[in-house]
Amino acid sequence: MQQQLRQQSFNLTGCSLSELQIIAEQLGEKPYRARQIFRWIYQKKASSIDAMTDLSLAFRQKLSAGGYYVGALKILQEQLSAIDATRKYLFELADGNTIESVLLTEDARATLCFSTQAGCAMGCTFCATGQSGFVRNLNAGEMVGQALGVMRSTDQRLTNAVAMGQGEPLANYDETLKALRIFNAPDGFAIGARHLTLSTCGLVEGIRRLAEEPEQFGLAVSLHSAIDVKRAQLMPKAAKYNLAVLQAACKDYTNKTGRRITLEYTLIAGENDQEADLRALIQFCRGWLCHVNLIP
Repeated sequence: MQQQLRQQSFNLTGCSLSELQIIAEQLGEKPYRARQIFRWIYQKKASSIDAMTDLSLAFRQKLSAGGYYVGALKILQEQLSAIDATRKYLFELADGNTIESVLLTEDARATLCFSTQAGCAMGCTFCATGQSGFVRNLNAGEMVGQALGVMRSTDQRLTNAVAMGQGEPLANYDETLKALRIFNAPDGFAIGARHLTLSTCGLVEGIRRLAEEPEQFGLAVSLHSAIDVKRAQLMPKAAKYNLAVLQAACKDYTNKTGRRITLEYTLIAGENDQEADLRALIQFCRGWLCHVNLIP
């Protein structure tokens, strides 16, 4: 596989440490060189192989000759909120598709909400991305590339990251977990696992799979209604799983991990903000480890 990749251009951004070790060894270098590259990409935010000055010139030349490069996403637009310090980014991918990221800053905290897909297949009625349809999954390099673009733009270190931009993270499970592990890696972005969160519309199989992972990543579930009929109207694809099935998966997750789940609940006037909705929400939350984030 790597032999084939070396005959083409290959972006090192998004590589795990173990993948970089394979590349280094195949180019006749010691495995520790991989850690140097890993740090240059994710800690020092290097934008080229030539910038990696503690690598020998010969090794840098071998990397370049092999078609390896450090890719970066193009920022098409950056918007700064007039109300707070929120920054919204529009990135262009190599194939011309676009994705969005949001940087939220408060005191010493800087949280990136990043996309995991171009478009989204979930079709939630209150979400513009869901209405535009699904284009494709992002790879891990395109996910961490959003973080690198934001950090280069602001010269600010991230303290938190949430897979909560465009797309359904659990529908792109492997690449999303790979990206989160780079965020978490001590020689990567070095963000603690409990400061990394995956937000899902409630794909039950993915929730159960995530419960088996060793990392203590956070989990948020977009609920938006605790009444099956209403949730099916608001989130037609997510309603493949009724609320009893979703609740059972969430309970199993908290029992296995000991970690609390955040339930996201966007208040929509006249839709899910009545007394009956509140009672249903209280009943849904009763008896297991969760808290509700009400979004006005």
